[in-house]
Amino acid sequence: MANSASISADIAGRYAQALFDLVRDSGGIDALSAQIDDLASAYDASQDLRDLTLSPLYDRQQQEAAVGALADRMGLSTELANTLRLLARNRRLFALPQFLAKLRSLIADAKGEMTADVVSAQALTDEQKARLADTLAAKSGKKVKLNARVDESLIGGMIVKLGSQMIDSSIRSKLASLQNAMKEVG
Repeated sequence: MANSASISADIAGRYAQALFDLVRDSGGIDALSAQIDDLASAYDASQDLRDLTLSPLYDRQQQEAAVGALADRMGLSTELANTLRLLARNRRLFALPQFLAKLRSLIADAKGEMTADVVSAQALTDEQKARLADTLAAKSGKKVKLNARVDESLIGGMIVKLGSQMIDSSIRSKLASLQNAMKEVG
């Protein structure tokens, strides 16, 4: 039996693909990309919005009214606003994070871009981000957009995930490897 994460991803994928196809035909991919980034930021910043999407206490009408008001306030396109309302009407708002991620993936593919997730021990400077993006672009042959975040538990170094590849140059992982090697020796 499929787990709930794969079910959410499957549901989100269908809605995202339908919206993407609709917007691509009208030539609004760049506008959709900016709106998706704004919506993802709002979702990350608002506990109330996360509660609205996940809580069974809100009925369909309440969810639909709330996402409609949010879409109007944020100035989202008609297509995106209607898709959000449809998600609410069909009780699928719980899949909003997966929906946004799938849309980002579809848009990046259409633009010939890749997204690299970068976790570093300290915040990267703009110059470091640019050099890393250029290096990854040379390796992948596509334009690379970075999603950078900080995790101080890495001690130093960084972890870069680009597509299915992961490069872990963090001190934490090197110390863990050394610890495992020491255990094997005796």
